[in-house]
Amino acid sequence: MIKTPQELRDRIESCSARLADKFEGKSGKRAIVLCGGTGCLSSSSKEIREKFEKIIAERGLGDKVTVNQVGCFGFCSQGPFVKIFPEDTLYRMVSLDDVDEIIETDIIGGGIVERLLYVDPVTKEKVAKQDDINFYKKQHRIALHGCGVIDPENIDEALGWGAYAGLAKALTMDRQEVINTILESGLRGRGGGGFPTGRKWQFAYNQDNDTKYVVCNGDEGDPGAFMDRSILEGNPLAVIEGMVIAGYAIGAQNGYFYVRAEYPIAVNRLRLAIAQAKQEGLLGENILGSGFSFDVHIRLGAGAFVCGEETALLNSIEGQRGMPRPRPPFPAVKGLWQKPTIVNNVETLACVPFILRNGVEAFAKYGTEKSKGTKVFALGGKINNVGLVEIPMGTTLRELIYDIGGGIPGGKKFKAIQTGGPSGGCLTEEYLDEPIDFDNLVAKGSMMGSGGAIVMDEDNCMVDVAKFYMEFICDESCGKCTPCRIGTKRMLEILTKITKGQGTMEDLDELDELSKAVKTNSLCALGQTSANPIVSTLTHFRDEYEAHIKDKKCPAKVCKKLMQYKIMPDKCKGCSLCSRQCPVNAITGVIRSPFEIDQSKCIKCGMCISSCKFNAIVKE
Repeated sequence: MIKTPQELRDRIESCSARLADKFEGKSGKRAIVLCGGTGCLSSSSKEIREKFEKIIAERGLGDKVTVNQVGCFGFCSQGPFVKIFPEDTLYRMVSLDDVDEIIETDIIGGGIVERLLYVDPVTKEKVAKQDDINFYKKQHRIALHGCGVIDPENIDEALGWGAYAGLAKALTMDRQEVINTILESGLRGRGGGGFPTGRKWQFAYNQDNDTKYVVCNGDEGDPGAFMDRSILEGNPLAVIEGMVIAGYAIGAQNGYFYVRAEYPIAVNRLRLAIAQAKQEGLLGENILGSGFSFDVHIRLGAGAFVCGEETALLNSIEGQRGMPRPRPPFPAVKGLWQKPTIVNNVETLACVPFILRNGVEAFAKYGTEKSKGTKVFALGGKINNVGLVEIPMGTTLRELIYDIGGGIPGGKKFKAIQTGGPSGGCLTEEYLDEPIDFDNLVAKGSMMGSGGAIVMDEDNCMVDVAKFYMEFICDESCGKCTPCRIGTKRMLEILTKITKGQGTMEDLDELDELSKAVKTNSLCALGQTSANPIVSTLTHFRDEYEAHIKDKKCPAKVCKKLMQYKIMPDKCKGCSLCSRQCPVNAITGVIRSPFEIDQSKCIKCGMCISSCKFNAIVKE
């Protein structure tokens, strides 16, 4: 058990030495490290690790090489990853069948398995080291500190990577000094709102109450978002440390993690990290002999997107239905069980130890004047390099999409990027050189949100995109306030009507009016921002809406009710394959003569076009 700051410094020093030996191979041992994030684990990363361990044991290599699993590498489209130290060789898309070759060629033979290296899509050159891959070059890991590097289930590796050095420093400072440090850093909430973290802490600190709480919002519900999950999976102790620092700063003694039940790996690693921290005396009573005590508890999310809203989250922790509360009073005044409470999301708390450990300047050197530091994005959609990226605030959308994301697959034309989750807006090509920060995205009709970034190409229908997000919002609305409950449903009805070719130009005016009403009158941010996808797509892609209404056509050929599959007689060979594949017998004809599609029967499933070997079927 670590009882004093000096004992912690000694422990960190010894753990750092062991970790350095692992990476540098000073003891003569090599290390095999595998990605243990959810994505790679679903692609047999655990089984690959077990096979490595089995072969190493069978061949008596245990004194020459170690094997362990770490958190998410971020480059999800290329996983599972295997990394070899001290050479720092990175293998991607590794399968069970590759294990023997890696052992034989690399571990025993000292060579490189060339076919498993990343190939740069532009230069076509093979890249052996992670830092030489374009996907990683412009990234700077602060919130993701330790993810993909340390074993998240081993507290010694976390300590060796700097864990608890920030708390040790904080405990030597006055509480107000800690808050001032966070204020000076410019850290803003990474959960979506971008509220200054230090100001939130200050409000709670100023409350004269013996009981206060710190809550970590890990209820990450945006479609395609996995930032918080990856941090909790890759370095849970960093988030715990951030929570303890926050507790010390405001005078709280208890904290609650509210994490989605759909994140079992994150929850299990968080539980293990809490147990290890308690065992080492880094959590609980009299931490590091300071007289400060702090304990944390885990509550599993109720499965509702609205529980990501801080007051709905507090209700859920209390055992009530997850519905937002009117504000004011704000949680910093009356929060959990009506006591002063600060609610910070996972990424925000993960940044706090870095600031205390390295200083305000080290954090503030990244970013823009009003948006300091870095931001983690889940980059997905029509993009070559799908994955998790952490970039300095102020990075342009063009850099994110093309330099880091590797551009659009198949040479397709970029159409839009949707940031901010289901409540975000779509930004077009004219905004590609805009810097990414809280205020600039809002000014352009979108928002930072928690960090989702979905790229769309020419094959996406923007009316359908708006409809998709409105379906999500309708499903997830808690129903407490009338504008959100009824307004979003009405907007969805209109969008559905338009995608079926039944819309009118008056519908566009009604969408505009409803958007304003819902934004102005909804109780919480879910409703207030729900119309953003509609507003942004109407602004930038009004021509697509009008094509659906006036021409009864979907330019992107996505909306089924406005599509037709046609057989071109000059290309059709009369082979009947399409007819045999059609599930509703909508295709008829005579062998060796052109076939025809009965549009009244066609369900637009696409089986015919995928089965035709002569490209005789087109989608109009």
